[in-house]
Amino acid sequence: MTHNRKIASKLTIGFFGFFIFLFVGGNIHAQNAANGETLFKANCTSCHAMETQLTGPALMGAYSRWKDPKKLHLWIKHNPALLAAKDPYATSLYAQYKSSMTDFNSILSDADVDDIIAYIKGYTPKAPAAPIPGSTTGEPESDNTLLYGILTLILAVVAFVLLQVNANLKKLADDKDGIPAQEPVPFWKNKAYIAFVIVILFLVSGYMTVSGAMGLGRTQNFQPKQPIFYSHKVHAGINQINCMYCHIGTYQGKQATVPSVNICMNCHMAIKEYKGAQLYTAEGEEVNGTAEIQKLYKYANYTPGQVWDAKTAKPIEWIRIHNLPDHVYFNHSQHVVAGKVQCQTCHGEIQNMDEVKQFAPLSMGWCINCHRTTKVNFKDNGFYSIYEKFQDRLKNNPTDSITVEDIGGTECQKCHY
Repeated sequence: MTHNRKIASKLTIGFFGFFIFLFVGGNIHAQNAANGETLFKANCTSCHAMETQLTGPALMGAYSRWKDPKKLHLWIKHNPALLAAKDPYATSLYAQYKSSMTDFNSILSDADVDDIIAYIKGYTPKAPAAPIPGSTTGEPESDNTLLYGILTLILAVVAFVLLQVNANLKKLADDKDGIPAQEPVPFWKNKAYIAFVIVILFLVSGYMTVSGAMGLGRTQNFQPKQPIFYSHKVHAGINQINCMYCHIGTYQGKQATVPSVNICMNCHMAIKEYKGAQLYTAEGEEVNGTAEIQKLYKYANYTPGQVWDAKTAKPIEWIRIHNLPDHVYFNHSQHVVAGKVQCQTCHGEIQNMDEVKQFAPLSMGWCINCHRTTKVNFKDNGFYSIYEKFQDRLKNNPTDSITVEDIGGTECQKCHY
């Protein structure tokens, strides 16, 4: 009887352990897939996309293309081993793309590779993103300055006519009452008219001077011709290259940084010609994509088929588009990492632009309005752990949201030295 009880106890513990494993294992899988996405974006996006072929194959469905999951694991972590063993599928991949993968044996752990595989295995195509408030979606805002100017001119003419009518009526009334009529003062000698014109000119010139001064350095819609026709639509839109792969400073510090020639050559060592849809400039002129890649090779001092020495490359002289006054402090990482602000909020639908232009006015009023309306995401955001009083307000429901303004986002010293 005692023996049976021991067996029953072991079976019960085993069943409980099995169900706990299933429950916890499901959560771990979800966490691994999320971690795998982070690792994928950090290590793989230079050569791979999930739905588009780049230097390497598209990875959506890659898990099912490998008959042995262990070989896929080995291929990701230490692909020279599979090539040395002359694995048929690995050899065919190498022959097709003419290059081997980076050896991640000393970079990624076994757990990291399992996380990446979990992300690839569970990846599903994402639905088109909803329009971002403040983006270029829809009709552009109209400028009513000309309309207001015409209305002001019409009102001024009406006022002048009414003054003339008033003068004539006064003259008729004086004639009727027998009051001697005075000789009318010519317009150019009438002090009232002269003073009125001077005031109008002062107001108009003052408005134009102030507007021009406020607009210095903030050239909205500025779209210069760059040394190389670089299409964000092709790279960030069609090929879905993560913005932060090229602009690494966005999550590390103040500046977004312009990518170096080395970053461009990570892909274009293998991509030597453009085979996509026809490219056009803003003026409608056709662009030869392959010729633009050749311009990159001139800056890189690279000849296809030969070994490239990165030390001989010279920087591309890109023309800066977005610029802020020296007394304004703006930190990309603070907005992108802590504030979770999307690139398109300030730069417009960059993934649809062939030639980049300045989308936002980048004025103080524009920034302040954003801080007044943007809600702070406190959930799972360690950057805002010091604002316990606001989190208590959200928990106790006296308010439904906290804006950037509430945590000091409109204080002068936040943006000005």
